[in-house]
Amino acid sequence: MTILFFILLFIISLIAITLVAAFFMKKEHYVIREITINAPPQKVYDFLKLLKNQDKFNKWAQADPNRNWEYTGTDGTEGFIISWSGNNKAGKGEKEIMKLVEGKWIETQIRFTKPMTTTANINMELTFLPNNQTKVSMSNSGELKYPMNIFIPLAEKNFPKDMDSSLLVLKSILEE
Repeated sequence: MTILFFILLFIISLIAITLVAAFFMKKEHYVIREITINAPPQKVYDFLKLLKNQDKFNKWAQADPNRNWEYTGTDGTEGFIISWSGNNKAGKGEKEIMKLVEGKWIETQIRFTKPMTTTANINMELTFLPNNQTKVSMSNSGELKYPMNIFIPLAEKNFPKDMDSSLLVLKSILEE
């Protein structure tokens, strides 16, 4: 019985330490990645403004190839929403085009309801470069409420790798 008591005390202590640590941790995350694509900005913009195209290169969108998709509105316009429901990796949520600045900026918001309720902003800024090249800067920012904010360091560690992977696929698609 004494061993069981100490194991239970240890588990309760770990939970308490985690909750106290989360109380003092930041609640916002922000990650930005960029890549140079050998294609003119208009070609890149015309591809990126379509959420259905974003799913062709976005690593997270490919987490479940059998997910259910629903579309509301006209793709490539402000207010278009793409919704999904999938396996545990894909979860359930929606992504909406919030703002478009022709040839320069795409602002989207992603809202998850499963595995947890959270919202993030995914923005892409395009910069014209010499020799018909385009720099694409992709940012992911949002807030996780206490105690879920304990996962922010993990997110900020994994998001850059996933975003870099997605941007490399985007580059290969647009440079074909």
